[in-house]
Formats: sequence, structure tokens, C-alpha cells
Amino acid sequence: MQDQTIRNILTKVKTIALVGWSPKPDRPSHRVAAFLKGRGYRVIPVNPGQAGQTALGETVFASVAEAVENAGPVDMVEIFRRSEEAGAVVDAAIAAGAKVVWMQLGVIDEAAAERARNAGLQVVMDRCPAIEIPRLGL
Repeated sequence: MQDQTIRNILTKVKTIALVGWSPKPDRPSHRVAAFLKGRGYRVIPVNPGQAGQTALGETVFASVAEAVENAGPVDMVEIFRRSEEAGAVVDAAIAAGAKVVWMQLGVIDEAAAERARNAGLQVVMDRCPAIEIPRLGL
């Protein structure tokens, strides 16, 4: 993936549904969510086991669909789930009208990525925005 494409995504995206958010501060999903929030993104945590709680100034939702229904549209769905679980989240992102699907480091699902691209979404796989933002000087 070209740096310019990643730069364009990270500068256009404003609202992110972060699937797999953890309330545990030592977990990568927690740290990345806090980093993104600190950089001015609206981060909506998605974790069915934590639904109804408040984190990052937002309600935690059980699903992407629930997040969009209650918190409004999202530009990007970031996936902190195992690769074998990513496809269902990608399908939810497509259904929710997201513009971007971002699969975290180690999360790779080529078939789901192809479905997303065919639906008009941009796809980033096996990368972390908390690494890319400083690397690109954003």
C-alpha cells in the first residue's frame, strides 16, 4: 500500500468504530484507541462484553451496526480481532456504509478485503494507525 493512500485515509477519516476495544490499559486496542482519540479522531469502542460502558467519552457498543444506529455514521472500522473473525466485521462495515476498513497488525483476510473493495471501501491490512501516523508525520 502506498504511503500517499494511507496518508489520505488518515487525514480524511474523522470517526472510527474500533472493534475489539479492551478496557484493559495494557492491551494494544486500548492504547491505540487512546492514541487516536488524543489525535482528534472520534473513536467509538465496539466490544459486546463491555457494551453500555463509557470509554473515551463514548458509549461502548456491542456491534458496528449498533454503534452506527446510536452514535451516527463512521468513516472507518478498525479491526482488533483475529483474522478468522475479521470477515464478519468487514461485512458489518460494508453494511454500515463505512468508507474504510483497517485491519490491525497481524489481521489478514484477503477474501474479506476483496468484498470490501468490491463494495467501494478502501482497505488497509496488517498495519497500525498508531505507527503510521507518526511515521508519516501526521
